[in-house]
Amino acid sequence: MASRSAGGSRTAPFSATFEHIVTDVTETFLWRVDDYPWERNVWNYHPEIEIHLVRYASGIAFVGDYIGEFHPGYLTVIGRNLPHDWVTVTAPGEIIKGRDIVLQFDPDRLRNIAAMAPEMAQLEDFFTRAERGLVFHGTALAQGIALVEGMGEVKGFARLSLFMQLLVLLSSTQEYEVLSSPNFAPKLNAETLDVLQRALVYIFENIATDIHLAELAYLAGMSETAFSRFFKKNTGNSFTDHVNKLRIWQACKLLAETEMPITQICFEVGYLNISNFNRTFLLYHRMTPSAYRRLTGQRRHTRI
Repeated sequence: MASRSAGGSRTAPFSATFEHIVTDVTETFLWRVDDYPWERNVWNYHPEIEIHLVRYASGIAFVGDYIGEFHPGYLTVIGRNLPHDWVTVTAPGEIIKGRDIVLQFDPDRLRNIAAMAPEMAQLEDFFTRAERGLVFHGTALAQGIALVEGMGEVKGFARLSLFMQLLVLLSSTQEYEVLSSPNFAPKLNAETLDVLQRALVYIFENIATDIHLAELAYLAGMSETAFSRFFKKNTGNSFTDHVNKLRIWQACKLLAETEMPITQICFEVGYLNISNFNRTFLLYHRMTPSAYRRLTGQRRHTRI
């Protein structure tokens, strides 16, 4: 298996960069194994459709305006020019070998094939749905993982055959959820992405502190009103929602993986009082932090 090695420290985890993908002239699609982190582990977008399998580690997924948890065995399809990233918190110098398998392909190549093989036209609806990002579950997930992994053992036409089986599976199943909202339409240009990069990195690095919209507006050189509109337009979330989603995700990790008291977790993730923390947690998970801890504890014991 070809593998990408880590490219140093992850200093800008939300830099929405354009990724230039080169597929060999002898291949219909690109298939690779990535270690984590490496230099392309950034908030990125590209005109190719991506099928992404996270094999190892957990973390937080950013797909368009979607923010949510992922765990090993997380299979997604990301449409053209949809910003995305899968963030795992690692220790300094830590490398997760082979965390991801990534497939990327130009849908226009398959459209050209459809001119000679009309059956391929059934993929058009799948390409449209993928524009918002899809995550799979159930039988489709298990079968999809087997096909993606199996491609690493073969080459040429045998690999292409597995790829086509994967497309048939993912395009025909109902076992999926749509990630990004239909209204998400960021302005993808260098100036916008530069401003947004600095704001998102600042939020990520200071999530446990009492950060305010005014601080981000100052960094962006905008008024608070202008920055609020800018942030909502280009992330799909308000500043408050974005911060809360990140804080609650971090709280979930601490609740599930540690014995830290809930009151301490509240302050650890940046909330100033327990009432606000409990209220926000209930809003996002429809249960209290203590109920969430009990539930994840039961799941751990069941797996053991």
